[in-house]
Amino acid sequence: MSIEFADDEQFDPVAVAKAAKARDWAIEDARRLFSGPVEFKLSAPELQFLPDPDVPEIAFAGRSNVGKSSLLNALTGRQGLARASNTPGRTQELNIFDVGEPRVLRLIDMPGYGYAEAPKDLVARWKRLILDYLRGRVVLKRVLVLVDARHGLKAVDLEIMTMLDKAAVSYQLVLTKSDKIKPTALTATMAGVEAIARTHVAAFPEILATSAETGAGMAELRLAVMTAAQS
Repeated sequence: MSIEFADDEQFDPVAVAKAAKARDWAIEDARRLFSGPVEFKLSAPELQFLPDPDVPEIAFAGRSNVGKSSLLNALTGRQGLARASNTPGRTQELNIFDVGEPRVLRLIDMPGYGYAEAPKDLVARWKRLILDYLRGRVVLKRVLVLVDARHGLKAVDLEIMTMLDKAAVSYQLVLTKSDKIKPTALTATMAGVEAIARTHVAAFPEILATSAETGAGMAELRLAVMTAAQS
């Protein structure tokens, strides 16, 4: 893809080089952050069990089986930090992970949604917990909404996005399992997701494509998490 400049704009190679260098440094800072201490702190079934809101928090949301646990493990470079349940939709609590020593930020693993066989009372409990957290957590900086690259956005994803819009919570869409489809299909999926994201007021404009299996997109995801926490 070529870059076109308006008649009154000039291409400044020095500025471009400086921006690229600054990004490289930021990516390295993010790598060092997540290569340091990261540990599971607790599981909170209700807001009253959450730790004190003393550092920024980045939450991860997504459909059951979207690969959230695998993504968290790849993000932190720690196999088994986040444990995937053998039963989709089983996680009913907010799982909290501390990053850094001294602590710099927290990762919040939210319950998976959209599992068709989950009892209605359990689904209602999940929604109440998620809504309470989104509306009442002042240190929440961004929610990363994970979307399976093979399937794109589903109705339940759009429901969560609308809920985040109404709650005025900033969120970013992250494609998972991007290695499972062909590059042309991935490009088309990203374009479709970006088009929909532009119609949602709280959605961050940049879409990330990742693979927990190959590591693709992990450097960019670490940078996105670190940058959001610093915002």
